[in-house]
Amino acid sequence: MTQRIIPNIWCDHDAEEAGAFYASVFDRTTSQVVARYPEDGLPEFQRSFAGQPLTVDVTIDGYRITLINAGAEFAPNPAISFLLSVDPRRFSDGDAARAWINRAWTRLGEDGLVLMDIGEYFFSGLYGWVEDRYGVSWQLKLMDRDAEPAPLITPMLVFGGPVRNRSQEAIALYGELLPPSGIAREVEYPVTEPPHVDEPIGYSEFLLAGQRFAAFDSPVDRDFTFTPGLSLQIDCDGQEEIDRIWNALSTVPEAEQCGWLVDRFGVSWQVVPANLGELMQRPNAYEHLMRMGRIVIADL
Repeated sequence: MTQRIIPNIWCDHDAEEAGAFYASVFDRTTSQVVARYPEDGLPEFQRSFAGQPLTVDVTIDGYRITLINAGAEFAPNPAISFLLSVDPRRFSDGDAARAWINRAWTRLGEDGLVLMDIGEYFFSGLYGWVEDRYGVSWQLKLMDRDAEPAPLITPMLVFGGPVRNRSQEAIALYGELLPPSGIAREVEYPVTEPPHVDEPIGYSEFLLAGQRFAAFDSPVDRDFTFTPGLSLQIDCDGQEEIDRIWNALSTVPEAEQCGWLVDRFGVSWQVVPANLGELMQRPNAYEHLMRMGRIVIADL
Protein backbone atom coordinates (compact mmCIF):
# COMPACT_ATOMS: atom_id res chain seq x y z
CA MET A 1 0.00 0.00 0.00
CA THR A 2 1.27 3.47 -0.88
CA GLN A 3 2.20 5.58 2.13
CA ARG A 4 0.15 8.75 1.63
CA ILE A 5 0.90 10.36 5.00
CA ILE A 6 4.58 11.04 5.62
CA PRO A 7 5.85 12.44 8.93
CA ASN A 8 8.21 15.38 8.38
CA ILE A 9 10.84 16.34 10.96
CA TRP A 10 12.19 19.90 11.04
CA CYS A 11 15.99 19.85 11.41
CA ASP A 12 18.35 22.69 12.33
CA HIS A 13 20.92 22.55 9.50
CA ASP A 14 21.62 18.84 10.17
CA ALA A 15 19.07 16.80 8.21
CA GLU A 16 21.70 14.87 6.25
CA GLU A 17 23.61 14.09 9.45
CA ALA A 18 20.40 12.99 11.20
CA GLY A 19 19.49 10.73 8.28
CA ALA A 20 22.88 9.03 8.42
CA PHE A 21 22.45 8.57 12.17
CA TYR A 22 19.06 6.84 11.82
CA ALA A 23 20.44 4.62 9.05
CA SER A 24 23.16 3.51 11.49
CA VAL A 25 20.67 2.84 14.31
CA PHE A 26 18.03 0.77 12.53
CA ASP A 27 18.25 -2.34 10.36
CA ARG A 28 16.75 -2.23 6.85
CA THR A 29 17.09 1.56 6.76
CA THR A 30 18.23 3.94 4.04
CA SER A 31 18.80 7.69 3.97
CA GLN A 32 19.12 9.84 0.88
CA VAL A 33 18.91 13.48 -0.16
CA VAL A 34 15.87 13.81 -2.43
CA ALA A 35 15.74 17.59 -2.98
CA ARG A 36 18.14 20.51 -2.77
CA TYR A 37 17.60 24.24 -2.38
CA PRO A 38 17.91 26.15 -5.65
CA GLU A 39 21.21 27.93 -6.26
CA ASP A 40 19.43 31.25 -6.78
CA GLY A 41 16.04 32.89 -6.35
CA LEU A 42 15.90 32.12 -2.63
CA PRO A 43 14.38 34.59 -0.16
CA GLU A 44 16.88 36.42 2.03
CA PHE A 45 16.39 34.17 5.07
CA GLN A 46 17.25 31.06 3.03
CA ARG A 47 20.16 32.27 0.89
CA SER A 48 22.76 30.58 3.07
CA PHE A 49 21.12 27.25 2.12
CA ALA A 50 21.71 27.67 -1.64
CA GLY A 51 22.56 24.28 -3.17
CA GLN A 52 22.36 22.49 0.17
CA PRO A 53 20.04 19.54 0.93
CA LEU A 54 16.42 20.58 1.38
CA THR A 55 14.81 17.23 2.21
CA VAL A 56 16.26 13.88 3.20
CA ASP A 57 14.15 10.73 3.06
CA VAL A 58 14.76 8.09 5.72
CA THR A 59 13.08 4.74 5.04
CA ILE A 60 12.94 2.42 8.05
CA ASP A 61 11.71 -1.08 7.25
CA GLY A 62 9.70 0.36 4.35
CA TYR A 63 8.29 3.32 6.34
CA ARG A 64 9.21 6.77 5.03
CA ILE A 65 10.05 9.77 7.18
CA THR A 66 11.19 13.06 5.62
CA LEU A 67 13.76 15.32 7.28
CA ILE A 68 13.52 19.01 6.39
CA ASN A 69 16.86 20.83 6.38
CA ALA A 70 16.11 24.32 7.66
CA GLY A 71 16.91 26.68 10.53
CA ALA A 72 16.20 26.86 14.24
CA GLU A 73 12.65 28.19 13.89
CA PHE A 74 10.99 24.94 15.02
CA ALA A 75 11.96 21.71 16.72
CA PRO A 76 10.25 18.35 17.28
CA ASN A 77 9.01 17.44 20.74
CA PRO A 78 7.19 14.51 22.41
CA ALA A 79 3.74 15.75 21.31
CA ILE A 80 4.28 13.48 18.30
CA SER A 81 6.56 10.49 18.81
CA PHE A 82 7.28 7.27 16.97
CA LEU A 83 6.14 4.03 18.59
CA LEU A 84 8.39 1.12 17.60
CA SER A 85 6.39 -2.09 18.07
CA VAL A 86 8.94 -4.88 18.08
CA ASP A 87 7.34 -8.23 17.30
CA PRO A 88 9.30 -11.16 18.79
CA ARG A 89 7.88 -13.39 16.05
CA ARG A 90 10.17 -11.59 13.59
CA PHE A 91 13.23 -12.78 15.50
CA SER A 92 14.76 -16.16 16.23
CA ASP A 93 13.66 -15.89 19.88
CA GLY A 94 12.49 -13.43 22.52
CA ASP A 95 16.04 -12.71 23.64
CA ALA A 96 16.95 -11.51 20.14
CA ALA A 97 13.97 -9.13 20.11
CA ARG A 98 14.97 -7.76 23.50
CA ALA A 99 18.54 -7.34 22.32
CA TRP A 100 17.33 -5.37 19.28
CA ILE A 101 15.32 -3.02 21.52
CA ASN A 102 18.21 -2.53 23.92
CA ARG A 103 20.64 -1.76 21.09
CA ALA A 104 18.28 0.77 19.51
CA TRP A 105 17.52 2.29 22.93
CA THR A 106 21.21 2.73 23.68
CA ARG A 107 21.99 4.36 20.33
CA LEU A 108 18.95 6.66 20.36
CA GLY A 109 19.80 7.73 23.90
CA GLU A 110 23.35 8.84 23.04
CA ASP A 111 23.34 12.59 23.83
CA GLY A 112 19.56 12.27 24.21
CA LEU A 113 17.04 12.42 27.05
CA VAL A 114 15.19 9.57 28.78
CA LEU A 115 11.46 10.29 29.13
CA MET A 116 10.47 6.88 30.57
CA ASP A 117 13.26 4.52 31.57
CA ILE A 118 13.48 1.22 29.77
CA GLY A 119 12.13 -1.71 31.74
CA GLU A 120 9.09 -3.88 32.38
CA TYR A 121 5.66 -2.22 32.53
CA PHE A 122 2.19 -3.66 32.95
CA PHE A 123 1.49 -3.08 29.24
CA SER A 124 4.80 -4.49 27.94
CA GLY A 125 7.58 -6.78 29.08
CA LEU A 126 10.09 -4.22 27.78
CA TYR A 127 9.34 -0.57 27.05
CA GLY A 128 11.09 2.79 27.11
CA TRP A 129 10.56 6.34 25.82
CA VAL A 130 13.61 8.35 24.74
CA GLU A 131 14.25 11.66 22.99
CA ASP A 132 17.26 11.47 20.67
CA ARG A 133 19.97 14.06 20.04
CA TYR A 134 17.83 15.70 17.34
CA GLY A 135 14.81 16.12 19.64
CA VAL A 136 12.82 13.26 18.06
CA SER A 137 10.95 11.02 20.52
CA TRP A 138 10.86 7.23 20.19
CA GLN A 139 8.83 4.74 22.22
CA LEU A 140 10.25 1.21 22.01
CA LYS A 141 7.86 -1.57 22.96
CA LEU A 142 8.18 -5.35 22.96
CA MET A 143 4.95 -6.87 21.70
CA ASP A 144 3.30 -9.95 23.17
CA ARG A 145 3.68 -13.08 21.07
CA ASP A 146 -0.10 -13.46 20.81
CA ALA A 147 -0.75 -9.80 19.90
CA GLU A 148 -2.20 -8.86 16.54
CA PRO A 149 0.53 -7.97 14.02
CA ALA A 150 1.38 -4.26 13.87
CA PRO A 151 3.69 -2.15 11.73
CA LEU A 152 7.11 -1.43 13.19
CA ILE A 153 6.51 2.35 13.23
CA THR A 154 3.34 4.09 14.41
CA PRO A 155 3.22 7.89 14.87
CA MET A 156 1.68 8.72 18.26
CA LEU A 157 -0.04 12.03 19.07
CA VAL A 158 -0.30 13.30 22.65
CA PHE A 159 -3.33 15.49 23.34
CA GLY A 160 -2.64 17.54 26.45
CA GLY A 161 -2.81 21.08 27.78
CA PRO A 162 -5.24 23.17 25.70
CA VAL A 163 -6.36 20.15 23.62
CA ARG A 164 -6.64 17.62 26.44
CA ASN A 165 -9.53 15.17 26.02
CA ARG A 166 -9.94 16.05 22.34
CA SER A 167 -8.23 13.06 20.76
CA GLN A 168 -11.51 11.41 19.78
CA GLU A 169 -12.71 14.62 18.13
CA ALA A 170 -9.48 14.80 16.16
CA ILE A 171 -9.57 11.13 15.15
CA ALA A 172 -13.14 11.55 13.86
CA LEU A 173 -12.22 14.63 11.81
CA TYR A 174 -9.10 13.08 10.33
CA GLY A 175 -10.92 9.83 9.57
CA GLU A 176 -13.61 11.62 7.54
CA LEU A 177 -10.93 13.28 5.43
CA LEU A 178 -8.54 10.37 4.94
CA PRO A 179 -10.27 7.05 4.26
CA PRO A 180 -9.89 4.16 4.66
CA SER A 181 -10.01 4.94 8.35
CA GLY A 182 -11.41 3.64 11.62
CA ILE A 183 -10.62 2.79 15.22
CA ALA A 184 -8.47 -0.33 15.57
CA ARG A 185 -8.16 -0.38 19.36
CA GLU A 186 -9.22 1.65 22.40
CA VAL A 187 -8.08 1.14 25.98
CA GLU A 188 -7.58 3.04 29.24
CA TYR A 189 -4.35 2.87 31.24
CA PRO A 190 -3.63 4.08 34.77
CA VAL A 191 -0.91 6.69 35.19
CA THR A 192 2.13 4.79 36.50
CA GLU A 193 4.73 7.56 36.43
CA PRO A 194 4.85 10.66 38.71
CA PRO A 195 2.89 12.82 39.12
CA HIS A 196 0.22 10.20 39.80
CA VAL A 197 -3.38 11.17 39.05
CA ASP A 198 -6.64 9.25 39.37
CA GLU A 199 -7.80 9.92 35.80
CA PRO A 200 -6.65 7.20 33.37
CA ILE A 201 -4.95 7.70 30.03
CA GLY A 202 -7.35 7.22 27.11
CA TYR A 203 -5.37 5.50 24.34
CA SER A 204 -6.50 4.78 20.76
CA GLU A 205 -5.00 3.13 17.71
CA PHE A 206 -6.63 4.12 14.43
CA LEU A 207 -6.24 4.12 10.66
CA LEU A 208 -5.88 7.11 8.35
CA ALA A 209 -5.50 6.48 4.61
CA GLY A 210 -4.98 2.85 5.63
CA GLN A 211 -1.97 3.71 7.85
CA ARG A 212 -1.83 3.09 11.59
CA PHE A 213 -1.60 5.96 14.04
CA ALA A 214 -2.01 6.19 17.81
CA ALA A 215 -3.17 8.94 20.17
CA PHE A 216 -3.77 9.43 23.84
CA ASP A 217 -5.28 12.08 26.09
CA SER A 218 -2.78 13.01 28.75
CA PRO A 219 -4.31 13.59 32.20
CA VAL A 220 -0.94 14.95 33.36
CA ASP A 221 0.03 18.56 32.62
CA ARG A 222 2.91 18.61 30.15
CA ASP A 223 5.16 21.43 29.00
CA PHE A 224 4.84 20.69 25.29
CA THR A 225 2.18 20.75 22.61
CA PHE A 226 2.03 20.26 18.83
CA THR A 227 4.41 22.37 16.72
CA PRO A 228 5.60 22.45 13.08
CA GLY A 229 8.73 20.68 14.37
CA LEU A 230 6.99 17.44 13.43
CA SER A 231 4.32 17.78 10.75
CA LEU A 232 2.28 15.30 8.74
CA GLN A 233 2.49 15.51 4.96
CA ILE A 234 -0.52 14.37 2.94
CA ASP A 235 0.13 13.42 -0.69
CA CYS A 236 -3.01 14.43 -2.60
CA ASP A 237 -4.42 13.33 -5.93
CA GLY A 238 -4.85 16.70 -7.62
CA GLN A 239 -6.20 20.15 -6.80
CA GLU A 240 -9.70 19.03 -5.79
CA GLU A 241 -8.37 16.85 -3.00
CA ILE A 242 -5.93 19.55 -1.86
CA ASP A 243 -8.82 22.02 -1.61
CA ARG A 244 -11.11 19.59 0.23
CA ILE A 245 -8.55 18.71 2.90
CA TRP A 246 -7.26 22.28 3.22
CA ASN A 247 -10.72 23.73 3.74
CA ALA A 248 -11.50 21.18 6.45
CA LEU A 249 -8.23 21.47 8.38
CA SER A 250 -6.78 24.96 8.17
CA THR A 251 -7.77 27.19 11.11
CA VAL A 252 -4.70 29.42 11.62
CA PRO A 253 -4.40 31.79 8.62
CA GLU A 254 -1.01 33.15 9.69
CA ALA A 255 0.43 29.62 9.62
CA GLU A 256 -0.52 29.04 5.98
CA GLN A 257 2.60 28.96 3.82
CA CYS A 258 3.76 26.83 0.87
CA GLY A 259 1.29 24.05 1.60
CA TRP A 260 1.61 24.14 5.40
CA LEU A 261 -1.35 24.62 7.72
CA VAL A 262 -2.24 24.25 11.40
CA ASP A 263 -5.52 22.59 12.39
CA ARG A 264 -7.86 23.32 15.34
CA PHE A 265 -5.83 21.03 17.60
CA GLY A 266 -2.49 22.65 16.76
CA VAL A 267 -1.25 19.80 14.55
CA SER A 268 0.77 20.94 11.52
CA TRP A 269 0.03 19.40 8.14
CA GLN A 270 1.54 19.76 4.69
CA VAL A 271 -1.14 19.33 2.03
CA VAL A 272 0.71 18.77 -1.24
CA PRO A 273 0.22 17.17 -4.64
CA ALA A 274 1.58 13.63 -4.77
CA ASN A 275 3.78 14.63 -7.74
CA LEU A 276 5.25 17.69 -6.02
CA GLY A 277 8.79 16.60 -6.82
CA GLU A 278 7.97 16.58 -10.54
CA LEU A 279 6.14 19.92 -10.33
CA MET A 280 9.12 21.54 -8.64
CA GLN A 281 11.15 20.99 -11.81
CA ARG A 282 9.13 23.73 -13.50
CA PRO A 283 10.99 27.03 -14.03
CA ASN A 284 10.87 29.22 -10.87
CA ALA A 285 8.61 26.71 -9.12
CA TYR A 286 10.37 27.18 -5.78
CA GLU A 287 9.84 30.94 -5.87
CA HIS A 288 6.17 30.43 -6.75
CA LEU A 289 5.73 27.90 -3.93
CA MET A 290 7.22 30.26 -1.34
CA ARG A 291 4.58 32.86 -2.19
CA MET A 292 1.67 30.44 -1.73
CA GLY A 293 -0.41 29.45 1.26
CA ARG A 294 -2.58 26.71 -0.17
CA ILE A 295 -0.81 25.13 -3.12
CA VAL A 296 -2.38 25.91 -6.49
CA ILE A 297 -0.90 23.39 -8.89
CA ALA A 298 -1.54 25.48 -12.01
CA ASP A 299 0.46 28.37 -10.54
CA LEU A 300 3.57 26.40 -9.68
